[in-house]
Amino acid sequence: MKKLLSLLIAMAVVFTLAACGAEEYKIAMITDSGTIDDESFNQGTWEGIVEYATENDITHKYYKPLEVSDDAYLEAIGLAVEGGAEVVVTPGFLFESAIYAAQFEYPEVKFILIDGVPHTPDYATFETAENTLAILFNEHESGFLAGYAAVQDGYTKLGFTGGMAVPAVVKFGVGYIAGAYYAAEEMNVDIDFSNDTYYYFGDFGPNDTHKNLAASWYVSGTEVIFSAAGGAGSSVMSAAEENDGFVIGVDIDQAKQSETVITSALKQLGNAVMQGLADWEAGNFEGGQAIFKGVSNDGVALPLDTSNFNTFSSADYDAIYAKLANGTVVVPASHEELVNFFAAEGIIADYPTADVVQP
Repeated sequence: MKKLLSLLIAMAVVFTLAACGAEEYKIAMITDSGTIDDESFNQGTWEGIVEYATENDITHKYYKPLEVSDDAYLEAIGLAVEGGAEVVVTPGFLFESAIYAAQFEYPEVKFILIDGVPHTPDYATFETAENTLAILFNEHESGFLAGYAAVQDGYTKLGFTGGMAVPAVVKFGVGYIAGAYYAAEEMNVDIDFSNDTYYYFGDFGPNDTHKNLAASWYVSGTEVIFSAAGGAGSSVMSAAEENDGFVIGVDIDQAKQSETVITSALKQLGNAVMQGLADWEAGNFEGGQAIFKGVSNDGVALPLDTSNFNTFSSADYDAIYAKLANGTVVVPASHEELVNFFAAEGIIADYPTADVVQP
């Protein structure tokens, strides 16, 4: 009797394990260095996946790599494929070289790479295979909206901190400068914004050195700092909280992180992911290319519902957004384009210049 009971228990265990192993997840996300509640790229991307998958009754799961490395990312991708993933979503430029390898190793799987393009680790070869869709954003447009809104709302002493001078962060900063001075020209006001309050930390992690730098700016009179610095933005928020300053968040709506956040320069991560997944499910996957999301296709925005503006209204926002969307205002994406933009707009001012973009 005991032998029979033991056999039944063993069979039950085997059956349970087999049933668990049989469950497949069609949509998979691989996290980067953070978690799905990091209030940044992972969270924004995962929320888009969950919303789409739930509405369309599609199985979904996320995988967290053991470390930040191409090998760890590829191992996690392999686990996702073994788990039945038909489409794998990866948030952020850290995945660029891992996806370059994965797209050839798993040609039957579709990949959606957010905010990056596939390339070899040495940057010698760039190639987006037919089973990979790279989604990029017009960060300069989002930065422009943030700078314009801040000045229109009465802030005239501005600062900018970036994590590193990678293309996306540089574009955020350039757009922020352009938007701020465009608004100042409209309002006929002077603003204080120069190389002295435009800085790259050299990394994206929070620490006291970053906090102290931001605090010194606030003490010297800077009113609001746009921080396109990932996790390092929390250091700027801490400095703002202790020195009566204000912050503009980045990538996702960061209003919940600090009462000092007046608005956030959004990348509509969830929208971008859902659009990519909808095309995949419909059999219209746009692989083999990089596409850009901006004002023209609901790719960037400011979160008006949670923004803490004094006077800047939704009507003001709609008006400037329309100018960007219809091409009345073409936002510069580089410091070289910024010079031409100011010349065309007749703006003469002391503003942060190209030498500050060096890492």
